[in-house]
Amino acid sequence: MTTLVRSASLTSFAEIAAQCRLDARALLAEAGLPAHCLGEPDLMVPAAAVMRLLETAAERGREPAFGLRMAQSRRLSNLGPLGLLVRDEPTLRKALEALATHLHVHNEALAVRIEQVGNLVALHLVPLVEGGAPVRQAIELSVGVTFRVLRIFLGADWRPRLVCFSHRAPRSLAVHRQVLGDAVEFGHEFCGIVCNARDLDAPNPGADPVMARYAQRVLQPRAASRTPMSDRVRQLVVVLLPRGHCRADAVAQHLGVDRRTVTRHLAAEGTSFGALVDALRRDLLARYLKEGSTPLREISAMLGFSAQSAFARWHRQQFGMAARERLRPPGVKSVANR
Repeated sequence: MTTLVRSASLTSFAEIAAQCRLDARALLAEAGLPAHCLGEPDLMVPAAAVMRLLETAAERGREPAFGLRMAQSRRLSNLGPLGLLVRDEPTLRKALEALATHLHVHNEALAVRIEQVGNLVALHLVPLVEGGAPVRQAIELSVGVTFRVLRIFLGADWRPRLVCFSHRAPRSLAVHRQVLGDAVEFGHEFCGIVCNARDLDAPNPGADPVMARYAQRVLQPRAASRTPMSDRVRQLVVVLLPRGHCRADAVAQHLGVDRRTVTRHLAAEGTSFGALVDALRRDLLARYLKEGSTPLREISAMLGFSAQSAFARWHRQQFGMAARERLRPPGVKSVANR
């Protein structure tokens, strides 16, 4: 099943490409995307193609902050009907919860997880594209858009406690600091934003409950008609995995159906709950290992394993080798093989 994203995700792509002396239409054609997606925000296009496009533009334009620069011009209107719902929620916390719940209507390749620890809240942004495709530009664009949403509610002077990226830092942080402020750090275990919990509970004086209910009604049929059960399950799996609650019955409860209904729909789509969880774990593991900055014990927990021994058994079953073998530099033999 192809993972899709609204072409509104390419807002300002042509402008940034021109500033980097790139031909936007030629890049679109190379990525297999229609030229008219730049002018039709509600066109659903393959997310993997959009990610390839952004990576290619960043490389050829020699602009490692290409995606982040695209985020600078974003408004809530770029989210379409989802933007209406977010705008009219009574608090920022409710707005972010609505964004996390309905994001698949706008972008099926991204999940948002909200975690609170004490007085801090972390907004995790997790890519859902299979195959280990490069996501640096897409995730920086998403973090930049989320940052702008927060400032819409909290004001232009608001500052986060931390903006995290799991990938390595570029040579220059000038654009990142200009767009996101000084609290930007790289090499973290997740990509997202950390802020004070009290920021999320400030009332939204411009909230319109009537419009919020209207937006809910608009979004529900869109979600039901366009999003397969497998994609909806994958969105929830990403949220539940690190909490250790990723069970089929828990996912069914979040979807408002019973476990048999989930199983039946997944079977009709040629898959199963276990297969989806394993596939997502493999993709997330590949990303964590590629970054190379997260210890295996932390990766094990983030993939939803209660013990590292369970992760080790799963890894050997999936790949026929120990997880530590994948971390050993090429040509270096284990003690057992000497």
